[in-house]
Amino acid sequence: MDKRAKIILGVFFLVLLIIIFTEIVRPKPLNWSPSYTSTDKIPFGCYVLSNELKDLFKNQKIKIVDQNTYLFLTEKNAGLNTNYIFINNYISFDKQELNQLLNYVNKGNNVFIAADNFGTVLTDSLKISTLTEQNVKEDTVVTKMYNPVFGNKEFAYSRGIYKSYFTSFDTINSTTLGKYKKIEDDDSAKVNFIKVKIGNGNLFLNTVPQAFTNYYLLNKNAQYVANCFSYLNEGTVYWDDYKKTGRELQVIDSPMRFVLKQESLKWAYYLLIISLILFMIFRAKREQRIIPVVKPLENSSVEFTKTIGDLYFQYKDYSNIISKKITYFMDYIRNHYYLNTEKLDDAFIKKLSVKASKNLDDTTQLINYIKKIKTKPVHTEQELVELNKRIEAFKKD
Repeated sequence: MDKRAKIILGVFFLVLLIIIFTEIVRPKPLNWSPSYTSTDKIPFGCYVLSNELKDLFKNQKIKIVDQNTYLFLTEKNAGLNTNYIFINNYISFDKQELNQLLNYVNKGNNVFIAADNFGTVLTDSLKISTLTEQNVKEDTVVTKMYNPVFGNKEFAYSRGIYKSYFTSFDTINSTTLGKYKKIEDDDSAKVNFIKVKIGNGNLFLNTVPQAFTNYYLLNKNAQYVANCFSYLNEGTVYWDDYKKTGRELQVIDSPMRFVLKQESLKWAYYLLIISLILFMIFRAKREQRIIPVVKPLENSSVEFTKTIGDLYFQYKDYSNIISKKITYFMDYIRNHYYLNTEKLDDAFIKKLSVKASKNLDDTTQLINYIKKIKTKPVHTEQELVELNKRIEAFKKD
C-alpha cells in the first residue's frame, strides 16, 4: 500500500470515529409513541404506574398478566373480589375473550379498562359508542370527577391527548363517574368515565388512557389515577401487560431486529459490515487479476488447403481434386497402416483389409474404384462425390 492510499484510509477511519462518537454522545430524541407496557420508561409507557401499584393498592397482591385474556381466565382461578386492569390506547377483545371477561365480572369482580377505543365487540355487546375528536393542533383538555368526595379538583392534559368520550351508553345499568370540563362554546357534558353494573361486579370504562402514563403521573396527575382506582375492590389486582401497543412493537421476529435494537450490538454490527467492505476492497487489490483467455494460433496450412480446395471446386477442376484426394488417402494408409502403396494388387488389398479391420469386399471395391478413376483423363463431379464418400466410410471406425 503506497503513502497516498494510507493517508486516504487514515482520513476515512478518522471520519468514521468522529461519526460514531457523535452518535454516542448525541442525546436521543424523546420517543412519544404510545406503549403502555410496564417496562417502558418513555413518556407514554406505564413503568411509573406499574411500580406505584403497590402503594395505590396497599396490602393487596399485584400480579402481572402477560398472556391472552381468554387463556388467563380459563386456565387460572382468578378468585373473587379481584380486579383486572387494562390500559392501552386501543383495547380489542374477540367474542370468546369478552364472554370470559363478562363472566369474570358477573361473579363479583371488577374490570377497569382505559382506552381511546374499546373495539366493536365490546361496544356492540354493551350498547355503548364513543367519539374521538380529531384536531389539527393539540388542545388542552381538562377532566373532572363527579363524586363530590374528590372535591372540585381538575386535571389538565396538553400533549398526546385525544379527546375521546362516550356519545351513548345504557343509562339504566351505567353510572357516570367523570367528564371533560365544559368550554365556552360547548355546554354539553362529555362523559369520559363510566361504571357498568354486570351481575355482582362492575366494569369501569375510561377514555383517557394517557392519564395513566409516565408523562402525566410525573406531572401532578397521580391523584386522578388514585381517584379512578379507588372504585376497585380490595382483593388481588391483575395488571394486563399483554394487550399493549408497545408489546406488539417489541415482538422480536428476527435476530437482526434484536441486534439493531441494542445500541452496543447495533454499532458492533455496523463496524463489522464496514470492516468487511474495507477488507474486500483492499484484499481484491492484492489478488492476481484474471488471466485473459488467449485463442490459440490457427493452423494456417489447413486454412490454406481449404482455400485451395474451394478454388479447385469453384473452377470445376474435379480431376485435380480427385488426384490430390487419392494422394492424400495413400499417405493416410502409409502413416496409419505402414503399407507400401506403390502396387495396389490383391496382396495389398488383403493386408489393408486386415490392418484396418475392414470387410475384404468393401476394401476391394474401394481400391478398384481408385484404380479405375486414376486411369480416366477427365472426371465428373459425381465421381468426386462417390470417391469422397467411399474414403470417408473407410476411415470410420
